[in-house]
Amino acid sequence: MPAAAAMRDWDLAQWLEHAQRLHAQAIELGLQRVQRVREAMGLSLDCAVFTVGGTNGKGSTCAFIEHVLLAAGYRVGVYGSPHLVDFEERCRIGGQPVQARQLTPHMLAVEQARSSLQPPVALTYFEFTTLAILRLLAGAGLDAVVLEVGMGGRLDAVNLIDADCSVVTGVALDHVEFLGGDREAIGFEKAGIFRAGRVAVVADPDPPRSLLEHAQRIGARLWRVGHEFGWSSADRQQWDYHGATRRLPGLAYPTMRGVRQLRNASAALAALEALRERLPVSAQDIRMGLAQAELPGRFQVLPGQPAVVLDVAHNPEAVAVLAESLDAMGYSPRTHAVFGAMADKDLSGMIAAIAPLVQAWHLCDLATPRAASAQALRELLGPEVPASCHASPQEALRHALSQVGAADRIVVFGSFFTVGDVLAHRAARGRDGGAQQAGSPAA
Repeated sequence: MPAAAAMRDWDLAQWLEHAQRLHAQAIELGLQRVQRVREAMGLSLDCAVFTVGGTNGKGSTCAFIEHVLLAAGYRVGVYGSPHLVDFEERCRIGGQPVQARQLTPHMLAVEQARSSLQPPVALTYFEFTTLAILRLLAGAGLDAVVLEVGMGGRLDAVNLIDADCSVVTGVALDHVEFLGGDREAIGFEKAGIFRAGRVAVVADPDPPRSLLEHAQRIGARLWRVGHEFGWSSADRQQWDYHGATRRLPGLAYPTMRGVRQLRNASAALAALEALRERLPVSAQDIRMGLAQAELPGRFQVLPGQPAVVLDVAHNPEAVAVLAESLDAMGYSPRTHAVFGAMADKDLSGMIAAIAPLVQAWHLCDLATPRAASAQALRELLGPEVPASCHASPQEALRHALSQVGAADRIVVFGSFFTVGDVLAHRAARGRDGGAQQAGSPAA
């Protein structure tokens, strides 16, 4: 272990390397270890807290809450994971990613706290960095913090913090080796972020019984889509929100594209409505926030031709939504897929969800041992399906671009690593050097 004095001068890259070495496992769910370190740090948040969980749509929902509050003039911090290009993306304050130098003192504080315990507590990469970012947010003089659950909910490190309002965007099969093999088991894990006497927003139109029963058992104030809140839209131009205490007719569609964004936006508005006395927002704040909310890699369409769509969809439900959004885009003669994914995902389910739309596949290796190889993906597709194998997402995209016509489209999906590699290369064209992605359970 390096001397404490030397660690004070570490940069962010050194701290992230250190965090990856601390624990033998990449993922170990449970709050006991991280809670001990939190107590040693004296860590607490003295502001309104929104916690957002769910299988898909968490990042978009967080962004909607964030930007409405920013439009209202509040000082807002957001924590989400994983990142696409730079680690600093995981924490935003005032709508902007924090700088690396802002994070390093808080990494040191986590290290000092965990080392002060006997024996020193072994934290995972996610736990170590979560504590550091929570400490940064705690000292930033914020009016509100929006926390995105990394995986599950009940045993996720984010759940150290008691939320004033919790949101579950939806429940689908993902991370089954950790969360359980059916929606009932996963729903119970996600319901763990609910708190007694506080509003629990549920945007899943058919939530598992386990989730509803847990909310009722602990005395959470359950707000369900289609019951206490919801939305309607007669066309693709405007939509209406109706909640427990307010209605907002004639809202413009959010800037973020995709068929599920109205569901995510309505969940965000319900969460804001739940804390309306503490954080009042006007109808104009809402309109402005929905228009300004953006998040890279969520049905992100790059400028120019052919159309290139980036989407971090990495489970069958998310890929099915991606396919639906591609359908809504309009006609393209051919769709090319750049696809790379983690080996522990439901790869066959992901492929089946979008295969009817894809005429050619460009498969890629990813820079993590968790990834399925391009050749393994090729074998899943079968010999009759047109496909090529590549060493990276950027190489796969380059090959796809050489094969398409101006009216065709390319969709890049399957993992944060897949989309992140493409974005990193785009960013590198405008600066010296590229960027590296770090590991994350949700990639």
